[in-house]
Amino acid sequence: RLTSLERAWILYDVGNSAFVLMIATLVPIFFNALAEAGGVSKVDYLAYWGYASSIVTVITAILGPILGTLADTKGFKKPIFMLCLFVGVIGCCAMGLAGTWLAFLIIFIIAKIGYSGSLVFYDSMLGDVTTPERMDMVSSRGYAWGYIGSCVPFVVCLALVLGSSAVGLSQTIALVITAVWWLVVTLPLLKKYRQINYVEVEQHAIRQSFVRIGQTLKHLPQDKQVFWFLLAFFCYIDGVYTIIDMATAYGTALGLDTTGLLLALLVTQIVAFPSALIFGRLSQKYESKTLIPVCIAAYTGIAVFAFFLKSQWQFWVLAVVVGMFQGGVQALSRSHFAKIIPQEKSGEYFGLFDICGKGASCLGTMIVSVGSQLTGSANVGVGSIAILFVIGFVLFGISTRTEETKQV
Repeated sequence: RLTSLERAWILYDVGNSAFVLMIATLVPIFFNALAEAGGVSKVDYLAYWGYASSIVTVITAILGPILGTLADTKGFKKPIFMLCLFVGVIGCCAMGLAGTWLAFLIIFIIAKIGYSGSLVFYDSMLGDVTTPERMDMVSSRGYAWGYIGSCVPFVVCLALVLGSSAVGLSQTIALVITAVWWLVVTLPLLKKYRQINYVEVEQHAIRQSFVRIGQTLKHLPQDKQVFWFLLAFFCYIDGVYTIIDMATAYGTALGLDTTGLLLALLVTQIVAFPSALIFGRLSQKYESKTLIPVCIAAYTGIAVFAFFLKSQWQFWVLAVVVGMFQGGVQALSRSHFAKIIPQEKSGEYFGLFDICGKGASCLGTMIVSVGSQLTGSANVGVGSIAILFVIGFVLFGISTRTEETKQV
């Protein structure tokens, strides 16, 4: 049975996942409509969207560890989390009011930075809201309810968009609905959360946060278990995010219409709900260091399957199988990392974790792009990311062996 604090923490996954689903599905459609109205070509539209995503990645990679280290200071974590939350929520609303493609893109960058920043603090709260032996279960339930909960506002927004002839009004209402949902379900966490693990307030707290992160980076290779895990996570989670990011482009290449694409992504979310719960239940019997390699191996098979993808029914099979393992690998990675780091430095370490997760996303897309261009086949490009899972699998094995050696 979950405690009230654990439930409040899980609810934030339900809130921010609605924003994530909106960004992955409807927001590119809204931007495309504004870009076309502004006379932007298809090529430039894709390029500008890619630039915006890259800017978010770079800024988040720089800010994540800095804010995370600062948030470890007593009394800092919750206020900075709230700041990032409000930046994301207000930005989400403001996107709905943007009248030009450039304004929309700038607001999107700001909102996405707010969202990404909030995750650093949210993930690092796990050690404050539950015990180490419950982390796998609580983290899995967070992802599970995030997947299914995000479908509630999304279905409403999807009905609005598909049932409206004017993109402008439906865009505004859909983004406001998403922002309100995100904020309202976060209120219990804002009310109940208290920072338990921290470092004491020092003079010149901001300057000291830079000193602490410098020391952590300097000594990170000496903590071999964390070091090898972060390298492994960098590889395999990049493959996971690349498959998520490439789903829409792949579906378009197969000739699926917009409605079909959105429904396929919705199916992935729905399947991910019970699957993440199952992995949470399995984590009570098997350790995360046993279950994570199973997920990585499954994703290797998914990448190989994508290599042979040719028809629409195969795309739907892919959507279902991705949903089966997506929540498991993300939730277990988060809780596994939370268990192997110093709790009083959780913000600092989760800043590095966030870099490896969000910052790595460019590597997989580059492999897909280069592979596709060199061979002239999108299938070869997508199939090539199997190498990321193989490397991640090997490096994760080194991390767990390091843990066993340390215990001996």
